[in-house]
Amino acid sequence: MALKFLGKDPGSDVDDCPSVWVDETDGSIVIQGREVQDAETRVLMTSLNPLAEGERVVRIPFRMAPLLLAACRDADLGGSHS
Repeated sequence: MALKFLGKDPGSDVDDCPSVWVDETDGSIVIQGREVQDAETRVLMTSLNPLAEGERVVRIPFRMAPLLLAACRDADLGGSHS
């Protein structure tokens, strides 16, 4: 797996950093964020789409939207991935 680091939350401390990565082998986007602990949010989300084994719901701040857009562009370079 070849992960390309795109960036971290510009508002975070050095050791407290939601971040965005792209797997260069398959184009998937990898996100590090805080696991959602709010019970109401978790119930709503899992009632609409249950979590599979090994999945977690994470939250990243809106100010990271440019990094998500960059990840989408970067993942799309080179055409479709299987």
